[in-house]
Amino acid sequence: MKVLAAMSGGVDSAVAAARAVDAGHEVVGVHLALSRMPGTLRTGSRGCCTVEDAMDARRVADALGIPFYVWDFSERFHGAVVQDFVDEYAAGRTPNPCLRCNERIKFEALLDRAIGLGFDAVVTGHYARVERTPDGPELHRAADWAKDQSYVLGVLTAAQLERCWFPLAGTPSKAEVRAEAAERGFLLAQKPDSHDICFIPDGDTRGFLAERLGAEPGEIVDRDGAVVGSHDGVHGYTVGQRRGLALGVPSPDGRPRFVLEVKPSTRQLVVGPKEALAVTTVAGSRISHAGAPHPGLVDGLDVEVQIRAHADPVPARARMVGDELVIEAAEPLHGVATGQSAVLYLGTRVLGQCTIDRTVSAEPVSAEAVTA
Repeated sequence: MKVLAAMSGGVDSAVAAARAVDAGHEVVGVHLALSRMPGTLRTGSRGCCTVEDAMDARRVADALGIPFYVWDFSERFHGAVVQDFVDEYAAGRTPNPCLRCNERIKFEALLDRAIGLGFDAVVTGHYARVERTPDGPELHRAADWAKDQSYVLGVLTAAQLERCWFPLAGTPSKAEVRAEAAERGFLLAQKPDSHDICFIPDGDTRGFLAERLGAEPGEIVDRDGAVVGSHDGVHGYTVGQRRGLALGVPSPDGRPRFVLEVKPSTRQLVVGPKEALAVTTVAGSRISHAGAPHPGLVDGLDVEVQIRAHADPVPARARMVGDELVIEAAEPLHGVATGQSAVLYLGTRVLGQCTIDRTVSAEPVSAEAVTA
């Protein structure tokens, strides 16, 4: 089989490529240049796609004796991921850029080019598992729950899963991957994992957005509409946030306030107590199915829902209502923001996901309140 190994310059993709070579496949390595102005060196675990990362990937390819190329996807990445990120925050939503990158870059642009060049599959270092069944491929959680990345792969389609190979799926732990890399003589065996958002290497998301969206001062209001503070732009905040709120009026009960709602049309942030963050129902569009659509979603299906990459899954009931996926959680979900992805699981299997458009509060006094 002819496979294209996506090599980020990290230890996971290096070991994944090595295992593909060990399996006897014809392997070609490729590093994706995603930044318009890549840095030379990484700063610890911050950032990725630097010149250093490309060199690390090339050294691994040389050690494996496989061809290696660098593909410039920076323009597409900027439009499909970076600009999408900025636009979503400007609209008062909270996007997941890693999920969007998997959807539009690694398993769309990269996979499309690979197929066009005659490759049978794309190999990556993601921690997830693809099972082949008579009804088509299924996406499942990885063996290492702590490193499981099935959430950010929930956007993949059946056609894409057919061409995906995740060699690290059954590896018990990241420590074992690092040990294997060291045994193979890879110099990057102890290289730190990347954290935060790759195109914001200093971790200052608010500063990044302010540079692109400018200052748009507005009011911070309590749930009763009383003005309790001010801000320089709603794009610097997300639902559930507590830090960074400039509140000039203390809460009556002395408890901290959290962002409950972001209103870009009025430039308002609505704040309130922590319990007001709880929601019972989420509904979303931009629905995708990780494999064949489960027929049970038509009338309602008992599932688990996960609303963030490292959140605990929560029992829920999901059903299609027109063009929406409506998910009713068995226990309150906290800090849910529109723009996030709600990924459905049936056991270890990923059924699919939707982008959250609205939520329903768990508070009895506002059970009919819908956050648009």
